[in-house]
Parts: sequence; structure tokens; C-alpha cells
Amino acid sequence: MSAFARIYAGASGAGGPLLYLPDARGAVLGEWVTLEGPDQPARRGQVIEVGRELTVVQLLEESHGLAPARARITLTGELAGTPVGRELLGRILDGAGRPLDALPAPVGEAWRPVWGAPLNPVRRARPADVIETGISAIDGLNTLVRGQKLPVFSGPGLPALELAARIVESARVPGGDPFAVVFVAIGITERETRAFLDRFRDRDAQERTVVYLNRTSDPTLERLLAPRLALTVAEHLAFEAGLHVLVVMADITHYCEALREIAAYREEIPGRRGYPGYMYTDLATLFERAGILRDGTGSLTQLPVLTMPDDDITHPIPDLTGYITEGQIVLARDLHRRGISPPVDVLPSLSRLMKSGIGRDRTADFHRAWADQIYALYAQGRDARLTAAVVGEAGLSDADRRAVTFADRFESEFLGQGDRRRSFDETFEVGWRLLESVPREELLRIDDETWAARPRAIDAAEGG
Repeated sequence: MSAFARIYAGASGAGGPLLYLPDARGAVLGEWVTLEGPDQPARRGQVIEVGRELTVVQLLEESHGLAPARARITLTGELAGTPVGRELLGRILDGAGRPLDALPAPVGEAWRPVWGAPLNPVRRARPADVIETGISAIDGLNTLVRGQKLPVFSGPGLPALELAARIVESARVPGGDPFAVVFVAIGITERETRAFLDRFRDRDAQERTVVYLNRTSDPTLERLLAPRLALTVAEHLAFEAGLHVLVVMADITHYCEALREIAAYREEIPGRRGYPGYMYTDLATLFERAGILRDGTGSLTQLPVLTMPDDDITHPIPDLTGYITEGQIVLARDLHRRGISPPVDVLPSLSRLMKSGIGRDRTADFHRAWADQIYALYAQGRDARLTAAVVGEAGLSDADRRAVTFADRFESEFLGQGDRRRSFDETFEVGWRLLESVPREELLRIDDETWAARPRAIDAAEGG
């Protein structure tokens, strides 16, 4: 027991997972608490609110059967923390950092508190290099940049978790720099847990991956703790060990539901849709831990995945996430229904840092022109489909019919890559092949120099 531990006899009350402790002088926000009582199993909790008259402790278990007045409560004097270091690469842990891989608990190189802080803006470097995910819709048209926060917006029933797992397996840094992935699953089912465990154990990517699995049966507090454990480990690997780290978090919606549940127990005044008014600030404490240090060699990139309730992109969770992050990757139900995998809808998708990531040289100009032309033709094809539904295909112009054909091929050949991983070069090759099926005079976004040099552009592309 810590020398700073304090023991209290009894609490004033309990409700749900919350315990109310009067006159707890010296309590510290985030401090671990243990509870013991006659004929009661030992419980663990954490201080989530400190007041002059009342301190609120959130238990890792429900308070059913707990006799608050008879409990022996110990404020341990220890803040929530986790071991960090390269030793954790290859490990599979639960949402509280306990092993799920039948190995001993990790010791690590150091111990760090999980309640980290955003990077100092003065020390931030501007993101300028890419991460190759192996997904053409992301790499070619919505490029993920090191140090960026790029969320995936999904809907109920869409394969967002499968996409996250694919990115964990296939992501890499062009050039062979040291690279690691930290994956945290928040509020997933037992079936999904088994599927993830089986998948990662059978892949070579496990050696460079740290996995945290929080299940629906786990305590609510763990849903708030798991992403912070993952980010703390990722920060050490990125800013102290010098690795390029990609953090994939799925599902942020479950995290926000846990916030709302705790706020309801605390009888706080609800905000939009019942979520707490501080949800924006709370999400920012997660997302703003991404970035690059000006004098460092590593980077921390985030790819959070969230499910939009009722496919509503204006719902508070995607709405607030969009304010904090730099773009979004949107999954489409129509593409999924037609068997296109991954079902990424590129038109509402956006990577605001793509221009910085692909550089400022001639190769970047090729990439930008190539992407702009694909966007323009695909948007024209989508609009022409709607027109054809009203006036019939015979009412379309020749250019619109070609655009519809381009859109069909783009979805089946470019977006619908199935389980195959594509490099940047392969993504460019597929895109140029589709563009070559359209008459040159209709490619208004590509100048003659770019068109004449397109084979060299493919050969010269090094991740953008």
C-alpha cells in the first residue's frame, strides 16, 4: 500500500456504479480506490469528482449488494497508470490492461499516468508524410497523414470493425521507418472479441501491434479507461521510442454512451440527445493527443471509428468529432448492400491534410490532378444515375453515359478491392486505367503534361 493511502469507514450512499464519500480530504482526481466489507467481494474504483463536502468514486463493478455505510474504503494515493515500452508490442490486453493472451502482466520500461495532455502547440510539427493503409479509397483519394486525426464514420450494421482490423493488419510507413499499431476495441461483443483474437493470432502484424479489447460485459469505467491506456502506450512508443504509431479506436460511439450513462448517474443536466455538455471537451482530450513533436523522430496518428446512430451525420457524436478532427472517411450503406468492400463513399469523405501529406513537388501535382479528375468523373456519374432514373438512360448525353459507366467501374474495380491489400503504386495504376477509358478531351482536370507523364507519375509515386 502507498504511503499516501488513507482509509475511511463507510460512505454516505451509492447509486449504480457511483459511491459518495463525505469529507474525503486530500482526494485526487483519478486516484484509485479499493472497497472491502463484511461478506462482500472486494471492489475497485476511481475518483471522478472531488468536492469540499462530497467526493464521487466510480466503481469498476455495479454497487448491487454493497452496504456503503459498512464498507472499508481506501484511497490508495495512486493515479491510474500503465506500463509502457516496446515490451507491449505483440500483447493482447483487456480494457483495464490485464493480459488476455495467457502471458504474464507486462512490466514495461516505465510507468505512466493514463490521463495525458494534448501536445503543446509550440512543439508541434506540421504533418508532412503519409501512412499507407492498403485501402485505395483512403490512400489515393483521402490520404492519411502522419500525426493526423482521421475518423471513420459508419452506420449500424456496416463493416467498420472489419475495416479497422484490415487497416491494423496492412498499414505501413513508406520507406521502411519503424512502425507500430495500437488498436483499442471499445464495447465490442464476445463474438467480435473472439473474431479479433483469432484474426490477430494468425497474422504477422501482431508482432508490431498492441491490442486492447473492452467488451460489452466489462464495467462502464473501462470504456473510458481503455482508449487512455492505449494512447499512453502509443505516446511512449512515438515520442520516446521514436516509432511512427497508428492508433485505431473502435467504437467511439460506445465511449460516448458510457459518458452519457455516467452523467445520468451523477444527475447532470443533459445536453443534446442526453449527452453531457462536456462531451466535446472530453473527446478532445483523446483526439488532441495525436501529432508530431518538432524535435522528435516519431509520430502519433489516430484513426477513430464511430457508428452514426440512424446513419445521421448530424448526430452529436459525429458532429463534435468532425469539429476536432481533420476530415472523415464515410462508409455507405448502398455500396455495402451491393457487395462492394470496403464500402467507402469517397464523395462525402475528406482528408484535410492530404495536400500536406502528398508533398509539394511534381509528384504531388500528379497525385492531386489524378484524384481531382477521379472525383469529378465519379460525381458526374452519380448525378447522371439520378437523372436516368427520371428520364431514362436514353435521355442522357453521350458524356453522361460514359460517366455512368466510369462510376460503375470505379465502384467495382477501384473501391471494391475485397480483401486484397493495395500499395500506392497499385492504387494509382487502377485509377489511371479507369481514366484512360474516358476520351482525353473530357479529362478537364488533367493537363497535357500530366497526361503525357502518367506512366512516370506511377513509377515515381512513393506513397503520394
